[in-house]
Amino acid sequence: MGMVHFVYLSSGLVYSCCKCSTHLTDHSRLVSENFHGRHGRAFLFQDLVNVYEGEEAHRTMTTGEHRVRDLYCMGCMRVVGWRYIKAYEKTERYKERKCILEINITRQSRISPTSPTSSTSIASI
Repeated sequence: MGMVHFVYLSSGLVYSCCKCSTHLTDHSRLVSENFHGRHGRAFLFQDLVNVYEGEEAHRTMTTGEHRVRDLYCMGCMRVVGWRYIKAYEKTERYKERKCILEINITRQSRISPTSPTSSTSIASI
C-alpha cells in the first residue's frame, strides 16, 4: 500500500489510543469537556492527528441533526470519535469541523518537554 507517517506530540498532556498508544491530540487543542459519545464521556477538540475519516453519515443526537464522519486511529483502525461536518441547528454550528474524542477508549499521559522534539514515526501498511 504505502507508508503511513505518524505524528508524535512532544510535550504537554497527550491523549492517545488505549489499544495501540498512537498519539491523537493534546490538551492545547481542547474546546470542551462537556460532551458524551457512544462509550460515555467525550471531549470536543479543534482537531486530531493520526486519524483517518470514514464516510459522511447523518446522525440524530441529543443536540439535533448533524452530518459527521467517524474518525479511525491510524495505528489500529479503531473508531476513536467523529468529526462534525454540519450542524443543522444554528446554536450547534460552533461544532462544525471540530472533533469528538471518546475519552473512555483513550489514555492520557504527560509528555515532558525534555523528551525528543517533535518527530515522526513511520509504519508500513
